[in-house]
Amino acid sequence: MTEITAPSFVALDIDQLASVEGRVVVLAEGAERLDKGARRINRLTKGALGRLLESKAFAKAKTGDAVEMAWPAGMAAEAVQVIKTDRKLDHDTARKIGAAIGKAGLGKEVLVLAGAHRHLTEIVLGAMLRGYDFKDHKSADDDDEASEGSLVFAVSKPEELSAEAENLIAVAQGVFMTRDLVNEPANVLTTTEFAARAQALADLGVTVEVLEEDELEKLGMRALLGVGQGSDSPSKVVVMQWNGGAKDAAPLALVGKGVVFDTGGISLKPAAGMEDMTMDMGGAGTVVGVMKTLAMRKAAANVVGLIGLVENMPGSNAQRPGDVVRSMKGDTIEVINTDAEGRLVLCDVMWYAQDRFKPAAMIDLATLTGAIIIGLGHENAGVFSNNDDLAKDFLKAADGEGEGFWRMPLGDGYDKQLKSRIADVKNVGGRAAGSITAAQFLKRFVKDETPWIHLDIAGVALLDSDSTLAPKGATGWGVRTLDRLVRDAYES
Repeated sequence: MTEITAPSFVALDIDQLASVEGRVVVLAEGAERLDKGARRINRLTKGALGRLLESKAFAKAKTGDAVEMAWPAGMAAEAVQVIKTDRKLDHDTARKIGAAIGKAGLGKEVLVLAGAHRHLTEIVLGAMLRGYDFKDHKSADDDDEASEGSLVFAVSKPEELSAEAENLIAVAQGVFMTRDLVNEPANVLTTTEFAARAQALADLGVTVEVLEEDELEKLGMRALLGVGQGSDSPSKVVVMQWNGGAKDAAPLALVGKGVVFDTGGISLKPAAGMEDMTMDMGGAGTVVGVMKTLAMRKAAANVVGLIGLVENMPGSNAQRPGDVVRSMKGDTIEVINTDAEGRLVLCDVMWYAQDRFKPAAMIDLATLTGAIIIGLGHENAGVFSNNDDLAKDFLKAADGEGEGFWRMPLGDGYDKQLKSRIADVKNVGGRAAGSITAAQFLKRFVKDETPWIHLDIAGVALLDSDSTLAPKGATGWGVRTLDRLVRDAYES
């Protein structure tokens, strides 16, 4: 699993720049506004840095773009990377600048001349997030870097930034844990292995319980158990509690869909693209990542994370279309399509979360529907809520973190699509408004007094190309937003 350590923060003697190896990164608006370190590099390179900053290539570059001088004369550095900045940076752009540093520095030693940049913490976080590289299953070869690299920021007040970096590391580690889980192949990340990785959070002070199939049967979680009954991997529910707030304060409950692989069951998916269904546990992965972040930074809040872990396989004991199962709530569900399995997992775990913990609010996350991708693409997650105040707090946090979202509607009118001839409800409502009817199904399992948000993250959990803060693959979407929501709305 990916682990990161805090970047180094030093007050660098400018005379040392000539001997720095690896890469040196300069943040610059243009040739007329060079700081002390950049002026030293310009002298060492006999004006080459200044000429680059006055070039047409740099003029055409956008804020956050990088222009490189390889093996600059007069220096030992492998390269000087010049990243274009702007006087009026916002947090999002600062993180993009950091991402350019992180991408350039993969596996290398990097020195960043940052001085007293007012958005330095955002730049550092962006560098860490984009520096992620999942290579657990790649064989080493002669071309691999001997070192994992290092990231050193030359700043005016290194002690202050080192203290601030602890929270940055906590956020990055949570994002990285989510990415690692989502990137893992299903033959490695079985339900048992997933539960074991969640249990490891006990080392950080999280109280972790694993509910096995016999206990789930006693609780009446037949909707969840039905999904996993065709697989040899046992279904489980993992409960993670972080109690950093007031003793009697009701917790925020986070619930994640953890389908470690989704074949579609008897309603088998097409072969093309099925390999990506290793990411169908993305909601559960996000919940575990958030819990890690909260524990690492010792959040002053009570939060409980619950994940339902199953594998949806077409075995001889697999659930069939037309089956009727009874949920923990007591409602009977006609299973029209076994590929609409995530809502069956969530409905039981959501009911258990409310029944046991009486949460102040509940947020579920799931790679739930292809329909949300048709509607919103890969830029935004779908946000559904029964409570405008909770939704407002969440949307504010997501906006502050630059994670894409779009609030979608709910309404009783959609319930008619879920009416069953033989049961209380059926698990799909047809092609029309597919992501909305899925959310409307889940709403049936939310108690009237519980403020609730459903997040459909099917389009944002795993991308087939690089994004600003992540390489191709798992993004860790939601960890930063939910951590900020806890900080802003739930910490005392």
